[in-house]
Amino acid sequence: MKQRKYLITTLVTLTLLGWSSIYANDHAHDAGHDHSAHAADSHDHDAHKDAKSKDDHSEHDHASHEGHDHGEQDHAEAKAGPNGGRIITSVEPHLEFYLTEERMVKITFLNDHGEVIAPKEQVVSLIGGDRQNPIRLRFASKGSVLLSDKALPEGNNLPIILSIKPDAKSKTVRERFNLNLSDCPTCKYKEYACICEHGEEDHEGHDH
Repeated sequence: MKQRKYLITTLVTLTLLGWSSIYANDHAHDAGHDHSAHAADSHDHDAHKDAKSKDDHSEHDHASHEGHDHGEQDHAEAKAGPNGGRIITSVEPHLEFYLTEERMVKITFLNDHGEVIAPKEQVVSLIGGDRQNPIRLRFASKGSVLLSDKALPEGNNLPIILSIKPDAKSKTVRERFNLNLSDCPTCKYKEYACICEHGEEDHEGHDH
């Protein structure tokens, strides 16, 4: 009987020792396991996602930049009229103000392509010359243009107020400028019709 109890006690002890050994080994394995590899893998994965996001963002920005037009088309180039006169864009359709050799004022209307179109309901008048004794011009149709009823007085730099009423329902538009008839030194037109970048304001003080 004593021998049997001793055997049972021995078996229980060995079993407990075995479980303790297995638990200790497993714990040691977990404790010795390198978690830095997982952290590195996680970090690399996040870095890859960030890099991909930056690449996608860069590609998007590049595509957007390419699609955005920064070229010369963004800025309309200054152009002279078909007769070499001054283009006035404050009314629709646009028009050209041109002084003929006889000092008559010719008004030519233009479409969006710069082509001559016949006047319709437009009413145009002009006041110019000496401010103390200005001259007043009225215009009548002549073919595809409007021509002044009188010539402008002599002078190379006359103040001009041009009034344009596009039609009966529209308000009158007034354009004020100096009719500077000197030759521009940097383009082939008169100063009042100059298409150079420096514009008319820079020309007015020039001594030609």
